Amino acid sequence: MIAPKSRCLRVKQAGPGATLQDAGRFGYLRYGVTPAGPMDFAAFRTANLALGNDAGAAAVEIATGGFEVVCEGAPLWLAFAGGAFLWQRDGAGLPPAARIHLKTGERLAARAGTFGAFAYLAAAGGFDTPSVMGSRATHTRSGLGGIEGRMLKEGDLLPVAQAQAVPDFEAAIAAPWLARDCDPIRVVPGPQEDYFSPAARARFFGSEYRLTPAADRMAYRFQGPEIEASQGHDIVSDGVALGAIQIPGDRQPLVLMADRQPTGGYPKLGHVAKADIGCLAQLRPTETCR
Repeated sequence: MIAPKSRCLRVKQAGPGATLQDAGRFGYLRYGVTPAGPMDFAAFRTANLALGNDAGAAAVEIATGGFEVVCEGAPLWLAFAGGAFLWQRDGAGLPPAARIHLKTGERLAARAGTFGAFAYLAAAGGFDTPSVMGSRATHTRSGLGGIEGRMLKEGDLLPVAQAQAVPDFEAAIAAPWLARDCDPIRVVPGPQEDYFSPAARARFFGSEYRLTPAADRMAYRFQGPEIEASQGHDIVSDGVALGAIQIPGDRQPLVLMADRQPTGGYPKLGHVAKADIGCLAQLRPTETCR
């Protein structure tokens, strides 16, 4: 457990998928340690930069299950951004992306809105949980980072570090880069592009794929026209990167996300361009993309 501090948020409700994330845990992939970090880098950094934080400071990643906190100890400057979530302060509506001053005893709640799978809640100064291997990012499969390496739950205390100067006015965040056009998702071909015939590649790039319910922080599985690897659907395992598009034996694409494994044995047709990872991450199951 984390001991109470003078500046903190107490979690009153946390739906599945709510975790603490910073920019990620880097330098340990060769030892099998996944970087973790935010699913939507642009939204995560937007919330932090609205407060004058370092762009990679720890923030809460909120999934569609929602999230609610109460301010304890001292008032806090907070900012949030991401999908079109419904935000309320003590029951009063707020913009989908904003910087606010939450007074002691006030509640802030987020619920899934019309679109988007993730939103980010940052605090001026950043959340001050213990650093593990140089990062506060939560990776639940290995139990690293965040609070006890797990998803957040009711009763958790989120201590906040002392902030630098913050603009002392509330404001909606005008972030046109968050209203991204994701049709189509951009892809960098390779490294096993030669495993796929020109016809198979044309089918992949010319088709629409639907996100299945088998989607989480590790990988997004899609369903659509089958893509056959002419040289087989198994390779000698090699390192995988964020956005890798693997084509396993069921001939359906899956895209590796923030909690991806370090290596994989399926051929990779390409990689989602990092600039579009956030667009892809904000899809909900049954939604489509090209």
